[in-house]
Amino acid sequence: MFGDAILIIVIALCTALLGEGLTYVLVYRSDEYKRLKLSMERKTKKLERKKETAEAISGKNAKRKIEREEEHLKTINRDMSMFRMKSMLAIGFVFTALLSTFSSIFEGRVVAKLPFTPISWIQGLSHRNLIGDDYTDSSFIFLYILCTMSIRQNLQKLLGFAPSRAISKATQGAGFFSQGSSNQFSYFK
Repeated sequence: MFGDAILIIVIALCTALLGEGLTYVLVYRSDEYKRLKLSMERKTKKLERKKETAEAISGKNAKRKIEREEEHLKTINRDMSMFRMKSMLAIGFVFTALLSTFSSIFEGRVVAKLPFTPISWIQGLSHRNLIGDDYTDSSFIFLYILCTMSIRQNLQKLLGFAPSRAISKATQGAGFFSQGSSNQFSYFK
């Protein structure tokens, strides 16, 4: 069981490296992505400067300029998301094939023992394809997902592919499926 858990961690590390390598080849090294990222960084800095100066001068004109800059930033973020989405579909197909292959290898095998009983809506994932009622037994898919989530995030930070905090803060809620700048709960104010 311990050997299987170590093997799954190594598999998660290798697939995270493969995923980041494919993302680098398909996204990060392209000129369009570099242009969008540079533009986003410039717009973020410009927006921060305008917000700092707008605190001193509170007028409708300053607010409109800030809103206009925020809209430009959201547009760039949307373009960047669309550009990355194309490669993410290709990577998704590769990971689906790998996941089904590894799932069939570890099917029915307990790979780890959890120190707790998972909540009911996670038990289906943590105990997937395992025989018995001991819900502290963990299946391949549960351990693999946990390892991949933690390894991939840290790997992106290590390689410098994770967005900066300023960009993340400025574009928070400005994703592909966001609702725009209008607040749908403005009546609570």
